[in-house]
Amino acid sequence: MSARIDAGTYGSFKMGRQYDSVVDYLAPTTANGNWAGYLFAHPYDNDNTDNSWRVSNSVKYSSGNYGGFQFGGLYGFSNAPGQIANNRLVSAGASYTNGPVYIGAAYMNINNVGIGSSGAVAANDASFFAEHQRTFGAGINYTLDKAVLGFVYTHSAIDNPTGNGYLTPSAFPTGISVSSIKFDNFELNAKYSFTPSFFVGGMYTFSSGKYEGSNGTASPKWHQFGLMADYNISKRTDIYVQGVYELVADGGTGTALDKAYINGTANSSSTTRQLAARVALRHFF
Repeated sequence: MSARIDAGTYGSFKMGRQYDSVVDYLAPTTANGNWAGYLFAHPYDNDNTDNSWRVSNSVKYSSGNYGGFQFGGLYGFSNAPGQIANNRLVSAGASYTNGPVYIGAAYMNINNVGIGSSGAVAANDASFFAEHQRTFGAGINYTLDKAVLGFVYTHSAIDNPTGNGYLTPSAFPTGISVSSIKFDNFELNAKYSFTPSFFVGGMYTFSSGKYEGSNGTASPKWHQFGLMADYNISKRTDIYVQGVYELVADGGTGTALDKAYINGTANSSSTTRQLAARVALRHFF
């Protein structure tokens, strides 16, 4: 639930449970945050471009549109007496639209995510429970007739993760302490609309990781490919088919990071490869 205060051409303020600036400004340049959904998200949705969580106890400012330029920021309060630094979130972002070009960028910082359910990020929402998480990135969409081409880069650094969230407690075996996990995600995506009712889209993401733990260091890499076709039966109903393939290379972390995991699937693979497919009928109310 949120409340909104408009300030005319100066923008608006909203309070309550809301989307952060990564979702508002950066996610539209990704396949998962624009037209494809969570199967196409980057590994473990490490950058929240798929909106794995919303921010509770927050206040957000969104500017007006100044010649195609917009910006905003959000602060999520910890809501823990005497622990203002625990489970709080700060984010900021901006976008620029000029004809066929959309450019978006955002930054997000979270402290002690998952500490208590009443903070900025609820424990049952977080992709990671960690002492500190920082994410930033930028992307661009270019519309060329019936096609939309996109490129996006994001970086996420997770310090002292506990292994919860998308990575279950068993992800980090007993006796292994992890000091940091870093992700650099590079995504290319494209969407082509054959008619106003039918489009196909594709995505390739390369994610380079850096793992540091008590059992050593490693540089895992994720290759992810996705294809989708969507047909609108009516204004509120569509049918779509999706397929996603993920390959993990150069693992060696001794943790669940060595196994493929496509976001939205019930479990990670028992190997370095995983394939997921979906056929769905969707109705918007």
